[in-house]
Amino acid sequence: MLNNARHRAVAFQALLIAAVVGAAYILVTATAANLKARGIPLGFDFLFRPSNFTISETLLPFSPRDPNWWAIVVGIVNTLFVSAVVIMLSSAMGLLVGIGRLSGNPLLSGATRVWVEVARNTPVIILLIFIYSMWWKILPPFRDAANPLPGVYISLRGLVMPKVSVDLSLAAWLMPLAALVITVAAHGLATRYQNKTGNRPPYALFTALVSFVIMVTMAIASGLSPEIEWAVRGRANFEGGFQLTPELTTILVGLSIYTTGFIAEIVRGGILAVGKGQWEAGRAIGLTEAKILRLVIVPQTLRVILPPLTSQYVNVVKNSTLAIAVGYQDFMTIVGTIINKTSHAIEGIAIILGVFLFLNLLLSGVLNVVNRRMAIVER
Repeated sequence: MLNNARHRAVAFQALLIAAVVGAAYILVTATAANLKARGIPLGFDFLFRPSNFTISETLLPFSPRDPNWWAIVVGIVNTLFVSAVVIMLSSAMGLLVGIGRLSGNPLLSGATRVWVEVARNTPVIILLIFIYSMWWKILPPFRDAANPLPGVYISLRGLVMPKVSVDLSLAAWLMPLAALVITVAAHGLATRYQNKTGNRPPYALFTALVSFVIMVTMAIASGLSPEIEWAVRGRANFEGGFQLTPELTTILVGLSIYTTGFIAEIVRGGILAVGKGQWEAGRAIGLTEAKILRLVIVPQTLRVILPPLTSQYVNVVKNSTLAIAVGYQDFMTIVGTIINKTSHAIEGIAIILGVFLFLNLLLSGVLNVVNRRMAIVER
């Protein structure tokens, strides 16, 4: 049996699996025995106990009477919000900075190179702490809050502005759906016209105007009336309105600056990967440099840069855990608080690992699907 290469391979793999399972069994049983000896029970029943702590910034309603599992959900939503905003900001800025790195203007190319080098060679946690400390040097105290516009205040408590709230109804949910249907229909008609004539009509502005008119008409017909909530000075803080705290601002700005440096280099490499003949072909048919870049180079660049961009987007989700350094309560911070209160460290860490593994695999899977759809199919 051992003289057969296939049988040897199967035997070695079986032994390896048995060794891994045995090591895992010993680790689990030893951990359970040690925890039992110290009076620390294992289990997830703590998730249903009242949290008994507050979360300063939430996108979902939360109170100390809510269970721990709901606190974890609130933390996940905070993390997703930070990650989504950073991904959008850094992608837009990375595209501009990456193009600027290739500019023939020495001032523009030099400034963008400084951005890239500083971002890529600075520890992100140091960058976050530096930005957070700058707020205390720049912003005025609460009592001397700047009031540049009516209802807008800037102080050490953050940026406070009027909050617009709308009573959502069926029409409010149908409006974006109608805009999406119009956009898809306009895209299909433009593609059909292009296939017949060779010219693609500029439908984006027309689609946006039609969608806006339909949405306004539906809002008026359904009686939607937005309410404006103005911020007022309280005894120790502002009351009402929408508040963007220095902690949230720091994590958004810091991670965006940091990630932009990496995405800019990815964009620059992707543009350089497109052959010079594409530029020459665009000039030959009379396109301007801006149109060549927008219509010819960037679409081809996306096929090249999407795989490394996936890694950067996954890093954004993981780097969001550094919000703990500036006091923003995200998923990692909230689970850490629950661990400190309940002493269920193993279960808490397992939840952290499971959630981040799920989020990153989901993000990678979606981007891999997009990458396969954008790939050139060879005949």
